[in-house]
Amino acid sequence: MNTLVALCAVGAEKILGNEIKHLGYKLISNAPGRVTFEGDDDALFRANLCLRTADRLYLQLAQYKAFGFDDLYDGAYAVNWQDFLKKDSRIVVDKVRVYKSKLNSQNSIQGMVHKAIYAKLGDVWHMQTLPETGEESDIRVYVDDNQVYILLDLSGLPLHKRGYRTDGGIAPLRETTAAVLLQEMMWRRKTPLHDPFCGSGTIAIEATLYAFNVAPGLGRRFALENLPIFNAERAEEIRAQEAANIRTDVEVRITGSDIDARAIERSKQNAEHACVMAGRALKSIGISKHIIRPDFVQADFADLSAPYDSGLLLCNPPYGERLGELEEVKELYGNMDSLWKDFPGWDLGVITSCDTFQDDFAHNANKIKNFKAGNLDTYFYIYNRAQAEPKAQKPAKTEKFVPHKHKAEQF
Repeated sequence: MNTLVALCAVGAEKILGNEIKHLGYKLISNAPGRVTFEGDDDALFRANLCLRTADRLYLQLAQYKAFGFDDLYDGAYAVNWQDFLKKDSRIVVDKVRVYKSKLNSQNSIQGMVHKAIYAKLGDVWHMQTLPETGEESDIRVYVDDNQVYILLDLSGLPLHKRGYRTDGGIAPLRETTAAVLLQEMMWRRKTPLHDPFCGSGTIAIEATLYAFNVAPGLGRRFALENLPIFNAERAEEIRAQEAANIRTDVEVRITGSDIDARAIERSKQNAEHACVMAGRALKSIGISKHIIRPDFVQADFADLSAPYDSGLLLCNPPYGERLGELEEVKELYGNMDSLWKDFPGWDLGVITSCDTFQDDFAHNANKIKNFKAGNLDTYFYIYNRAQAEPKAQKPAKTEKFVPHKHKAEQF
């Protein structure tokens, strides 16, 4: 069995853990922004292919105590690097994370691990110099309470880069974040869904992939495929299995709108790429079917009305970095009251970096979740219309980030 580490937005660990368990793998532990689990050899590829809310996947190669640089070096040297790397690999120790350890210089730790890897490979392969002409292999190191974890990147590009979005527009929402929001809202495929600020279509597209059970990684490659541990034949079998799991018999009502005509064009283009990806996967196993594209229309949110009695409004409205002026943002959020009135039976989910959204919107959320992806702190306001509107609450007083020992992950 293998020990694997999946990274995610801080605050999304439980959702990612549920995804991992759904794939049949055993959870080991979690820390802010990462979940550790146990999986068989298939998990190296399947987890990359199927996890919707993970940003990266790593294989843990070592775990040991280190109170000084000799310990650090010896532990890194002990890894059988020749089993995981090729003779022409370009080896990069890309990031080091340290907490409450005697070893606290990230640069020194980075250099020592790099030195140990090259020394081991040179000794095993009887080479004084490694060519480094091949693909890059990234290593990440955590040192927590003097415990060292050495991880090998299996993803390459972050997993939110599905491959379907060729134009994200301004300040696009990460695909993995959109997937997290859908899970937080407990959305089901039969429930109508609309994004009134669709931007590049990410929320609607991720909902479509989820509704039709399309593995999010079917349209891309992974760093694993450049490693000697990669089993190409088995990977193709797993791809075929996931293609066979795509459902084409479900009824969905997924839509998006935006006042910007360019946003609608982007959304349609990205959705087409995503659905063509799914179609190619089906064709690869001899099935000539396609999945229904989400519908996108140009419209001001103030002109919308509910086409069904109930559903879900899920959106990432513009905020400061997109509009440039706080007063414009506050006015926009106040005008969003029209959605409240025109979609009376619909639940609402809004993600923004603004911690005063519900004050400007003039409606109190039933729940507020905090997520941190990279350097961006966001608040997810959840409105369940079947429940009574609660008293006013502030994000910092509801689901404020619990103080952790670890720093937030940077992807």
